[in-house]
Amino acid sequence: MTTSTAIPATEPHRPRSRLAALRRWLMLRLFVPLRQGRTARLRYAAVLDGQTVNLHAALPRSTRLPDRADVVLCRGRVRHLAEAHVYQGPDGELLMDAAILMGAELGGVPAGPGRWKLRLRTYTGPRKRSVALLLLEPPVPYEGPTRPMEASPVTGARHRVGRTVTGAARIVSSAPKPAVEVAKVHMSHAGVAVDFRVLGTRVDTPWAEFVAAGRRIRQPVHPLGPDTYRTEVPLDGMEPRSSRPEHWDVVLCQETGPPLRLGRRLHDVRNPRRVFAMRSMAMTPAGRTPMIVQPRYTPAGNLRVTCTRMPEAD
Repeated sequence: MTTSTAIPATEPHRPRSRLAALRRWLMLRLFVPLRQGRTARLRYAAVLDGQTVNLHAALPRSTRLPDRADVVLCRGRVRHLAEAHVYQGPDGELLMDAAILMGAELGGVPAGPGRWKLRLRTYTGPRKRSVALLLLEPPVPYEGPTRPMEASPVTGARHRVGRTVTGAARIVSSAPKPAVEVAKVHMSHAGVAVDFRVLGTRVDTPWAEFVAAGRRIRQPVHPLGPDTYRTEVPLDGMEPRSSRPEHWDVVLCQETGPPLRLGRRLHDVRNPRRVFAMRSMAMTPAGRTPMIVQPRYTPAGNLRVTCTRMPEAD
């Protein structure tokens, strides 16, 4: 009789883990020692608000205090500069701080999608010196009620700090994912109105659909500004058909392209349902049954409107 051993579920990930371990070994044992004394080491590197890269580094001992300094973002032959501050630390070593705002729309560095290597350039009189910025340890996600911002809350573009196999720090930027971000929810005794932004895609003659189990209400969409819209739904069409609550999701549709759920995703909170809680209202649409209307966000950040018959109405 032969026996077989089950392959662990993590087996497909082992080649990737081994490759990462090999890259780290090559970086620490080969490339970093070869560049010793000719690079600046990042002690801190993170994207704190989804759009600002914060850097803190120690410069090589051979560096003298410069007149000024820049962080250079390099991608192929394209270069962008961001101001850096070099100063002398308590023990005499030179330190560098920089806060790089990403995105031309924000008045920051106009670096588009791609992998941007980071270098520090110093200026002393007519002389310039350029050194690589090394990142030995990548940022570690923290625990708590908030989490690192994964995207710019303004543009939806995504930025993260990474490193090459030689340890050189880089910013990896990507275009915003197609999404519909809720800006504001208005409630009245006539209905619910939602203001929202469209990110990462273009919409052509869109409309909104309020969708519940077996029910669908199609509503027009009105532009409010560039990529900003409003849709409204009357409450008399959302009356629950039984004593059980009915949950309505909101979807943006168009003739071509997939539908997109409305929600809130450009934030740093771990529990959007609790943090972005909205008050419920008791309403009685004309000629209809009294009900309680509660807009809220699901754990995934999707907007949902729950309508429930008031107890005295049963």
